[in-house]
Amino acid sequence: MRIGVPKEIKNHEYRVGLTPAGVAALVAEGHQVVVQRTAGQRIGFSDAAYSASGATLVDTAQQVYACPMIVKVKEPQPAEYPLLWEGQLLFTYLHLAPDPQQTAALLERKVIGIAYETVTDAAGRLPLLIPMSEVAGRLSIQAGATAMQMANGGGGMLLGGVPGVAPARVVVIGGGVVGTQAARMAMGLGADVVILDNSLDRLRHLDDVYGPTLKTRYSDPATLAELTVVADLVIGAVLIPGKQAPKLITRQMVGAMKPGAVLVDVAIDQGGCAETARPTTHADPVYLVDDVVHYCVANMPGACARTATLALTNATLPYVRALAGKGVVDALRADPGLLGGLNVSLGQVTNPHVAQDLGYDVVPGETALDVLTELARPESA
Repeated sequence: MRIGVPKEIKNHEYRVGLTPAGVAALVAEGHQVVVQRTAGQRIGFSDAAYSASGATLVDTAQQVYACPMIVKVKEPQPAEYPLLWEGQLLFTYLHLAPDPQQTAALLERKVIGIAYETVTDAAGRLPLLIPMSEVAGRLSIQAGATAMQMANGGGGMLLGGVPGVAPARVVVIGGGVVGTQAARMAMGLGADVVILDNSLDRLRHLDDVYGPTLKTRYSDPATLAELTVVADLVIGAVLIPGKQAPKLITRQMVGAMKPGAVLVDVAIDQGGCAETARPTTHADPVYLVDDVVHYCVANMPGACARTATLALTNATLPYVRALAGKGVVDALRADPGLLGGLNVSLGQVTNPHVAQDLGYDVVPGETALDVLTELARPESA
């Protein structure tokens, strides 16, 4: 199969869909991998490295998007919509539920869109989201600590304090991968950390792992209001796979927070878990609401793009090999978790959460596969 890897064009997005090592693995299996020139240059993956791995280098996005399978990182940007075509396989992060414009474009272009963030493994985990959640969770503390500095609008608190001075209070909402990694980083820097979740089993696990260093609280509106009002840094780490994030942090809660406090909404790529959140970019990452600094960058891992690209390719490559080697229909039929990643197919929405949030009728994935199978069947003589 011909697999295209375009250069990402989202603001300050330097990740790339495949590393040179990933390209080499696919080429060794007989596939042609078409990579846009300079796609990985900023993070140390040179055109020469891709060429040595067997990639075919091309100059334009149009040449890449002529391939029947596209492997990238972020959702297609509006300038890329016209390059998509019917029956093309798009394998990337999509985050469709909070993005009606992109959803409409993918349906109009009739692509087959498999979203990294809704693929599951045999244990029900999200193997293609986990590595970026790990990066984003750790990065949220770095970003939050920077935003807390006076020059960036923060209240001037040092995350870990100093001898004789109390550390900053960090509230992490959500005990999943992002929240756990954020709490771990914040504790490592000496902050006073409390994590909230609505799963007692998860809270027990975190208590067993981290002991009394990490405070755990059950998540409900009253507890959120109690903790956010005294927080120096709030991390929003809420996820319902495929759905828009619930608005747990209300406008009233933000208004009651301390001037100079910081809110990092890691859930912003699913619409954000704060009512005051709106997407920002690495070029202009923060804004103020009631003197509370909001950091809501929708592609946070792009700030550490080399680490993120290596981690992402480690996770995605087995799925790319399956899709390219077996073909999309056979690969999806063989792996129910991969089928769960199918969000749109030939103009139909196949993810129930996306359909519910955006008001579309949903077509079950198995039904969509039947349609794809029928279309692929040669006409009778």
